[in-house]
Amino acid sequence: MSSILEQVEEARRNIASIAFRTPLVVGPGESPLELFLKLENLQPIGSFKIRGAANVVARTSRERLERGLLTASAGNMAQGVAYCARRLGIPATIVAPETAPATKIRAVERLGGRPILVPFADWWRTFETRTFPGVDATFIHAFDDPDVMAGNGTIAMELIEDLPDFDAVVIPWGGGGLSCGIAAVLRELKPGVRIFAAEVDTGAPLAASLTAGEPRTVEHTPSFVDGISAKVVFPVMFERARKLLDGSIVVTLDQAAQAMKLVAERNRVIMEGAAACAVAAALSGRAGSGKVVAIVSGGNIDLDRFARLVTGAS
Repeated sequence: MSSILEQVEEARRNIASIAFRTPLVVGPGESPLELFLKLENLQPIGSFKIRGAANVVARTSRERLERGLLTASAGNMAQGVAYCARRLGIPATIVAPETAPATKIRAVERLGGRPILVPFADWWRTFETRTFPGVDATFIHAFDDPDVMAGNGTIAMELIEDLPDFDAVVIPWGGGGLSCGIAAVLRELKPGVRIFAAEVDTGAPLAASLTAGEPRTVEHTPSFVDGISAKVVFPVMFERARKLLDGSIVVTLDQAAQAMKLVAERNRVIMEGAAACAVAAALSGRAGSGKVVAIVSGGNIDLDRFARLVTGAS
């Protein structure tokens, strides 16, 4: 067994009592596309992020954990870290951009976390330095961490067990930890599967970087797709992505909103913007035909905003 698979198998054991094995259900795709939805929005925090956070915590010494936890997150890893910290009875500090959705910040507070809202540049600097002034705590990176990616890789194991003959998978690209974690396992066990990232055109740095052959900075416009839209790709994540992925599929905000509406109507499932991009990308046909899995990465969206998006209200 490769070291990657060993790490993921250990992660499965580490997170078994915290993260759920989520269902894989038939989605609304039409022939020749058979769409399946991996419902990570049903995790205790409404997002896949609990997998990576729980694995990091399990592999961290109690001495380091006693200092408390620190992360930089727009909302979902923030909730994963706060959830784990509450279980351990330790503090959690969350550095979030000022544009973070209020519903995600309220969720962090309900879980006992302490959010600190900062300008986007300061938030991104926290990713890069893995520190924040005045906070002495153990930092959990939202994506650039082998233990986080191993936790995310457990999703791939479940996919293979539940649908052994799937042809492609589409995964929201935020920082890359979800895409690369899943892809690392699939390249070992199912090398013929097509693997695509999904991005939105209001901030799609991976697609631009793959085209250029090197990390690029792009324009970023805040929108309801708050979990994945960004300006830049971490160089180390770019190198992983171009080795592991078959490309990035960029969708529009309208396509994402239509995917949210379609899945709500057909599957009675609430998706946040990032997850909707994966579904929209799969429905576009650009991931190919056959059995295509879209990773529904989360469902943390303000319900009033969700209602406006799916009804077309302004």
